This record gives sequence, C-alpha cells and structure tokens, in this order.
Amino acid sequence: MRLDKFLKVCRIIKRRTVANEVSDAGRVLVNNIEKKPSYSVKKGDIIETKIYDKSIKVKVIEVPDKNLKKEDIENYIEIIG
Repeated sequence: MRLDKFLKVCRIIKRRTVANEVSDAGRVLVNNIEKKPSYSVKKGDIIETKIYDKSIKVKVIEVPDKNLKKEDIENYIEIIG
C-alpha cells in the first residue's frame, strides 16, 4: 500500500491529499529516511510524521488491504510516540 494511502486509511492524517502534500514536503520519515507518497509500506516499518505542531510516530503491525473501522486501527499500527 502506498504511504499516502496508508496514512489516510489508518487515520494518522485525515485526507489523502494532505498526506500526499506532507510526504512531498519531506515531513514523513520511514525508518528515519524521508520517503515520497509512492513508497510501499511494509510490515515493521516505523513511520514518523510531522504535521502542523505535532509529531506522531507509529510502528506498522500489519498493512491493511482496505479501509478500516476506527476500532480496528489498533490491530494495524502501534503508537510509539
């Protein structure tokens, strides 16, 4: 799954266009390396986003194959900080 879509599906960022813009601006790190929106997210990746005045760091437990319900998100990502 593409990075911008993953951020939207897991509700880290609410809109895919915003996720795309944030990634293009270099404010999304995957395993401490800047990645573009087209990066393919893998199980075990550590994703850190810096949007507005907050920073979120999550570990990918599993890559979803479709949109998630709010209560299912914890099965796919673990919030680190």
